[in-house]
Amino acid sequence: MTNKILALKYRPQEFKDLIGQEVMTQTITNAIKLGKTPNAYLLTGIRGVGKTTTARLIAKALNCQKNENSQITCSSEKFCPSCQEIINSNHMDILEMDAASKTGIDDIREIIENSKYSPTSAKFKIFIIDEVHMLSKQAFNGLLKTLEEPPPSLKFILATTEPRKIPVTVLSRCQRFDLKRVSVEILCDHLKKICLKENGKISDEAIKIIARTSEGSVRDAISLLDRALISQSIDNNQIEEKDVRDMLGLADKSKIINLVKEILNGNEKLALKELKDLINEGIEAKNFLNDILEVLYLFSRRINLGSLEKDVTISEAEIQLVETYSKNIDMTDIGLFWQLTIKTMDDLKIIGNENLALEMYVMQLIHLKDIENEKVIGSDTNTEENVKPKNNLIGKKSDDKILENDLTTQVKNQLKSTNQIKTNPIKNISSEKNNIKANIKSFKDLIDLANREKEVELKFDLERNVKLVSFNKGKIDISFNENLNKNFIKNLTEKLLLWTGERWIISLSKNNDAKSIYEQNIEQKSSILDEFNKGNLAKKIQNAFPDAELIDIQEDNND
Repeated sequence: MTNKILALKYRPQEFKDLIGQEVMTQTITNAIKLGKTPNAYLLTGIRGVGKTTTARLIAKALNCQKNENSQITCSSEKFCPSCQEIINSNHMDILEMDAASKTGIDDIREIIENSKYSPTSAKFKIFIIDEVHMLSKQAFNGLLKTLEEPPPSLKFILATTEPRKIPVTVLSRCQRFDLKRVSVEILCDHLKKICLKENGKISDEAIKIIARTSEGSVRDAISLLDRALISQSIDNNQIEEKDVRDMLGLADKSKIINLVKEILNGNEKLALKELKDLINEGIEAKNFLNDILEVLYLFSRRINLGSLEKDVTISEAEIQLVETYSKNIDMTDIGLFWQLTIKTMDDLKIIGNENLALEMYVMQLIHLKDIENEKVIGSDTNTEENVKPKNNLIGKKSDDKILENDLTTQVKNQLKSTNQIKTNPIKNISSEKNNIKANIKSFKDLIDLANREKEVELKFDLERNVKLVSFNKGKIDISFNENLNKNFIKNLTEKLLLWTGERWIISLSKNNDAKSIYEQNIEQKSSILDEFNKGNLAKKIQNAFPDAELIDIQEDNND
């Protein structure tokens, strides 16, 4: 045991050692004591919370040779031969199967055939099937009857991380137990006990970082602790918070909060400098974005729930920083920042240089904050009454708070989807650069202009996906189908302003009777063909060429 990794060395061997699952443990042990055990158990939960460990504990409790008078008496001080064989994974009646590698019906047939035979030395023959959701549909169907009515001496224990992939017919035949994520507090206490046994020198703050990074997984937490203790065993120095952050590629949360502060202040140079310092310290892009999300969450908690209570997830210095800077941001900003952060996480999957992606992300956040400083009104002119910019100084509010909130709502709607957009904030475009303005009198003029300007995507949407309800100068009322580009409203409004020098209002209608230009052309073409087929010329052609089919009619423009 001395050379084993800590995750195996400190694997629970009794129910009392299983941390964070007290309710489930009590239910299972009571059922075993009363002799009311189900035919099949289903253990679910994220990785590392103890599914396979619990399965082995159940197998040990059911077959323990010291289990007399319905009492579970076998302890780690001296295991009985049956429990020791299960620990060593060599018990003949306890069969473990990895469904990730054995997914077919043939593997299940082997289990069904073995189920007919009585156990050799134990009270129950037990099949433990790990990652059971990986079984094929045919394998699940083959297992149904045996699961429902197994022989009296047979038990099934199924474990999975994705119970939704298991057919409901299998779920209904099992007694399900959901293993919870283990809280940071419980993990910290558990890791401290292991450190004492291993004579490891590690600070409480470093343990908190490990516990939070493990996301409720006991195995992940112990594995990270093992990794940290190995680095400490060489020079025998105490492991501090900074050492763990360097090991995991995590940034100091106070530095993240300072970066967010510079973004809120609009200081692009300082914000990028803070980011480059973090990159030089070796942060990972995904961890950095997760830290940003955590800081935004702390800001929202402070805004909506008041002062943050002291807990192990955040230090007193970080609480003070959140208290200070949360006064300079509102929930609308947090929502926009949150959405952009999640989008950047997706972008990392396709971008080769992660550092460039993070720099663009920071600049986008600053730009997104600056959008609130531009007030755009859907009218032909911008007067001092129409334009009321928001104060750039953080913490100061403009008197025209209602107009600011309205603009923010418009920006937020534009970031969502087209069916939520009523008006659209646009960047001011100088009329001096566009001396020649187009005169758009009809919807056809708009399509022709988009064609001349080589706006292929816009022209395609106008013809295929947009259904015109009404057209007036300065206002277009439309409906659309599900294929419409999500940025269509934004693009069309900007192009109309660029081409005509005027702001147009694009309103969305629920009129389902309108048809697109493409649909109208198809109907017109069909009508012309039907009319021609009724004439004498069509009959003559049909008589002369019986196999011919009229596809199209074109006018001859030549004299």
